[in-house]
Amino acid sequence: MVELSSGAAACSGERMVLRRLLFTLLNNAQVIEKLAESRPIRRAAQITAFALTKAQITGRDAAAKLLKSGTLRQIREETAGRMPRDVGELGRRAGRVRATFVKELKEGLRDASREIKPKNRK
Repeated sequence: MVELSSGAAACSGERMVLRRLLFTLLNNAQVIEKLAESRPIRRAAQITAFALTKAQITGRDAAAKLLKSGTLRQIREETAGRMPRDVGELGRRAGRVRATFVKELKEGLRDASREIKPKNRK
């Protein structure tokens, strides 16, 4: 059994009081309504909504690019019901997929740098 010093016991008691006070305030409808109407809470909600919307749009764009991706198409074609006959064939397939992936990665980086450059000039 561990004994707490009087300082640790006081700190624990203070946390319990603060926890209970916070619980009581957050379960009060009037307090919640006042907080919801406050400028900082409204602004935080706007920023959160903006970030979620931006993330959703970015996710959709990334998914669309992935579906158009030559790498994904090539993987589908390479694995369409055909198992490699030997290790050499498996290696050649992996090499082709790797080459396509590297090519698309370079193109993506080039496109991203082109998008960033005009923004930095403004």
